[in-house]
Amino acid sequence: MASQTAFILQKHYPHAIVEEQEKGILNGSPEHILKSVFGYKEFKPLQKQVIQNVLRGCDTLAVMPTGGGKSLCYQIPALIFKGLTVVVSPLIALMQDQVSQLNAAGVSAAFLNSSLDWESYKAVQNQIKSGLVKLLYVSPEGLNTQRMTDLLHSEEVDVCCITIDEAHCISEWGHDFRPDYLEIASLRKQFPHAVCLALTATATPTVQQDIVRLLNLENPQVLVSSFNRENLFLEVRRRTNAEEQITEFLAEHKDESGIIYCFSRKQVDKVFLFLSKKHFSVTEYHAGLSDEERSKNQEDFIRGKKDIMVATVAFGMGINKPDVRFVLHATLPKSVEQYYQEIGRAGRDGQKAHALLLYSPQDKMKIRYFFDELADSRKAESLLQKMVQFAEGRKCRRKALLEYFGEMEFEDQDPSCCCDICAFGGEKISLADVTVPAQKLMSCILRTRERYGITYLTDILLGSKSERIIENGHNRLSTWGIGKELSKSSWIELCNKLVEEGYLFKSDDYGVLYVTATGRDALNSREQILLSITFDTKVRQKKTVIRRQALSIADKGGERIAENLRAWRRKTADEMNVPPYVIFGDKTLFDISAKKPQTISELCECYGIGEAKAERFGTYILQVVEDSCQP
Repeated sequence: MASQTAFILQKHYPHAIVEEQEKGILNGSPEHILKSVFGYKEFKPLQKQVIQNVLRGCDTLAVMPTGGGKSLCYQIPALIFKGLTVVVSPLIALMQDQVSQLNAAGVSAAFLNSSLDWESYKAVQNQIKSGLVKLLYVSPEGLNTQRMTDLLHSEEVDVCCITIDEAHCISEWGHDFRPDYLEIASLRKQFPHAVCLALTATATPTVQQDIVRLLNLENPQVLVSSFNRENLFLEVRRRTNAEEQITEFLAEHKDESGIIYCFSRKQVDKVFLFLSKKHFSVTEYHAGLSDEERSKNQEDFIRGKKDIMVATVAFGMGINKPDVRFVLHATLPKSVEQYYQEIGRAGRDGQKAHALLLYSPQDKMKIRYFFDELADSRKAESLLQKMVQFAEGRKCRRKALLEYFGEMEFEDQDPSCCCDICAFGGEKISLADVTVPAQKLMSCILRTRERYGITYLTDILLGSKSERIIENGHNRLSTWGIGKELSKSSWIELCNKLVEEGYLFKSDDYGVLYVTATGRDALNSREQILLSITFDTKVRQKKTVIRRQALSIADKGGERIAENLRAWRRKTADEMNVPPYVIFGDKTLFDISAKKPQTISELCECYGIGEAKAERFGTYILQVVEDSCQP
């Protein structure tokens, strides 16, 4: 029976180490399993405390930041418990990713969801009943089916632990509320002796209370780690020319993996098309694409075939890709929770990453347009206002973010690696006298009879000789060519600020600009116009902050090892049909390159290399190291 089950397991999970799974339970302390299975020498903050709580059978809610190691909090206990750990996970892609990584590490894990045909589904059921599977990943929707109920209640199955990942989805105050999560509590009632662990990266005190109440956690320990992600550089820029700003930002992060979040499907398509024409390695994701398109595009991104994912909020929950180096928001998120969750997808490997938000006050109107569809628009408005306060705030963004989640005490870090306010002296930005350029812009609007948008008006001010301007005779205007002291992006920034302050009005349909009564009065009286604005973008560019932690290697031999290991990892991952980071992440790759191990025992001292990976891949890795060191 064991060999037959092993055959089925190997068929459906070819990258699993069947021999390890047939041994049954992995005995040992949490520390031993941490090193021998996962290849880590020490726990991250709060991990050990959560694990000890779970092993004692104490219901626990753990709020830990993305990249804080939430998964190990249930994976290690699962290898110590005699029975089955059920993990409720929101997305199929996340389940597949987690199972692939666990199998590669020699851990017996499986998932049951709609991606499996009936034959495969039954095969996994048999594996579970035979005791070969320690962790079972299911969706909240799949959890409520009769066949799942029958499986978990079968005599052969002993449910020891129920883990709810992305637990904030159960709360209406959470930014990703999913009604199916409300049914999870019934599973808890069916297995009262199973310990329950709820995990999330984003939960305000209100959401935490909701999670405890709705899951019926019994006398739970609520453990909240720091929300501080020191490796993330936080930046907000006023959106002036989105395409130009996105292009400049991507130039700063050439050949790096990142996500660009957009407000709508239309905006995703527009940005995707623009970047494709610029020959960036880019793909897209939104609900308007077919299931096949979304699945392929997500896989291309996760497996490193495409560097950049342009997406709506529909993408990203639970994405475990560790080497995402940036997250760019092209528009304002609806809440601070959504913002924190999405920027958390960058830098999961602990290396430096960059979170940039391009913000315009007009974003508020777009978001409010959808409030009527919500059950509680007042709640949505409250969340939006807090996000606006963050975007428009002039104090340290890290402090503002942490204080939002109730964290008032934290260690200060190097200002240059913290946020744009600290690095660029944003708090010291004062009112600037923009009287002359404002007069030029308003005069240009009036002389063209209030028929055009800022792009065309900027061309006039900069002295463009485009065919349209010549045909309209606008090269003969007194305002033609008088605005060369500012760049095009600066004129757009000034325009947006004048709209905000009521000097100008912009139509919703075509962005046509009109001078308001306030603007006309200021123009006629030649009153001084002071605005909190800075056009010195060149100074900002010169004060570039080191935002990424270079995984540098001092010697040429190490560089060759890294290059050859990367090629070997890509080839092996393709053969196994898994993302490259399932083999090992970049942090492991560079640790091997720096230490240059010559034996299996030395390889096991490298970050992220457990016994199973060393046994399976060690010979190949050591051969790559040896060949790379040859003169």
